[in-house]
Amino acid sequence: MGKKQYTLPDLPYGYADLEPFMSEEQLRTHHDKHHSTYVKNANSIIESVEKAIKDGTDYNVKTTAKSLAFNLGGHVLHSYFWPSMGPSDKVSKEPVGEIADQIKSDFGSYDRFKKDFTQAASTVEGSGWAVLTYCNDIEKLAIMQVEKHNDVVFPEYPILMPLDAWEHAFYIDYRNEKAKFFDAFWNIVNWDEIDNRFKALK
Repeated sequence: MGKKQYTLPDLPYGYADLEPFMSEEQLRTHHDKHHSTYVKNANSIIESVEKAIKDGTDYNVKTTAKSLAFNLGGHVLHSYFWPSMGPSDKVSKEPVGEIADQIKSDFGSYDRFKKDFTQAASTVEGSGWAVLTYCNDIEKLAIMQVEKHNDVVFPEYPILMPLDAWEHAFYIDYRNEKAKFFDAFWNIVNWDEIDNRFKALK
């Protein structure tokens, strides 16, 4: 049995299936290059640490820990991101099931939630993400920002739906008009997947 490593997950749809909201070129570049790089880097970092431990040599722990958090964070977020979307003719246009009821309870309406979530994505400082989370302790949804990739481990706030606000997520299709990308995102949200994650938490 070979040593376990992180692997790039397959997409749950074809590369052209999110068009016209996300092009095949954009999706291939994002998944096959950017996400793949995070996976490769994480595996490489872990191997280098294992070698240093085996050889009894020192390594820069601070730099290594920060780099591992960045690359693993990218891998985790993207692994949630891909199944959060689906072909526009196969996904619901609005939340469904228990997540729909929770959004209405916590935000008043889907329109208000969508407005606030989009604003979170639009105002991330530098490169980052907007994420929808849920806390079982207080039984409420929350919208959070993730700067870069590093702050992805919220033990009490697991990820329900992430939105990538990095330039590499939209530049091929939308150039510098990222607001158009955020608008397009709502046409391909896989609400069944989000609802299943929510029900699993509860």
